[in-house]
Amino acid sequence: MRIFRLASQNEAEKIMYDIGVDPYGIKIMLPKALSFAIRLNAINNVTANILKQEMLSLGADAAVARGSLTGKTKKTDVLLFGQLLQLKSLADKLKLQPFGLHKLGVELGENIENYTKDNFILTLRKHALNLSKKTHIMGIINLTPDSFSGDGLYRANSKEHLNLALEKAQKMSADGADMIDLGGQSSRPGAKEISVKEELLRTVPAVKLLAKKITVPISIDTAKPEVAEAALEAGAQIINDISGLRKKRMIKVAARYKAAVVIMHMLGLPVNMQKKIAYHCLIDDIASYLKNAVDSACSGGIKPDKIIIDPGLGFGKTKEDNLEIIKHLADFKVLGKPILIGPSRKSFIGKVLGADIEGRCAGSLAAAVIASSNGANIVRVHDVKETNQSLKIVGAIKNAGA
Repeated sequence: MRIFRLASQNEAEKIMYDIGVDPYGIKIMLPKALSFAIRLNAINNVTANILKQEMLSLGADAAVARGSLTGKTKKTDVLLFGQLLQLKSLADKLKLQPFGLHKLGVELGENIENYTKDNFILTLRKHALNLSKKTHIMGIINLTPDSFSGDGLYRANSKEHLNLALEKAQKMSADGADMIDLGGQSSRPGAKEISVKEELLRTVPAVKLLAKKITVPISIDTAKPEVAEAALEAGAQIINDISGLRKKRMIKVAARYKAAVVIMHMLGLPVNMQKKIAYHCLIDDIASYLKNAVDSACSGGIKPDKIIIDPGLGFGKTKEDNLEIIKHLADFKVLGKPILIGPSRKSFIGKVLGADIEGRCAGSLAAAVIASSNGANIVRVHDVKETNQSLKIVGAIKNAGA
């Protein structure tokens, strides 16, 4: 006898094939193989009690506040827990009912579909990346004189940074980077914004050179639409915007060039993001921000399959916030988009380890591995070779016995 917890439907499917279950039977039973929990916030008592009765009728259950049963409270959060098939059945039943239940059923069905989606193909102008097969690696190249990580290549009145950027990009590509992210504006806490002219000077020549010399796609790390447009003209294919596409012109630029975009969550701006950090509910607040940004991007003409989300480690977060985001990274799957995460060398790792920049590699690798296991499709890192080796081991373990 063996008691174990299934990690995925793929694992359940393999075991059933090993047993010799009929393929049709496997298809029927897969939605019953895993249990999920869904939390609904501030539901009125009437709806909450309907949800509980419906879940019980399906052989599942729902947890509500005691006061909602006694009538002492008007609203309650609700925790639904059951198998995927039961939750889908609940969504279908709610769609047929009045009193606002139809809307809840539609939303529930969409969120379940998003959460279970794992087939992401990122189609770029010259590349197509299958983000479902493995966790992809985005290598970081800072074209700044003041990067927090101490690896900024740019120096005023010098063109040496171009050769250094090319050498670094070629090495990263050889070490396993799937894309290269170039940035000319430091985003470290307290960083002051440079001019458009200065950022163009730092980044565009490097984008143009790398686009000719390396085979992996190039991302431009910028919040300035003018810089993004110039970089796309020079050969970049992805816009990595730490401001979450707050500027409408950035959306227009991305849509016009059919570029992929990384939408990141940040409180305020780099100059003030760490001064006042407050969330009502960390994961919910970030997810809500990202959903609104995704909706705005789609309304502005960016195709849904070109959008990547990033919860923004270190951008208006405490050490505890960053750790919680990685721990609950899978919660962001409800948005139905590939997830990028960037823990590399950040201060929260230094605080946990008591280490300076040079001593954060092992901590960065551990964070990348956990993030990968928790749903990250892309990790943005400085140490490409070490990250690639770590993720290969993760993949080998996941596929062991397959």
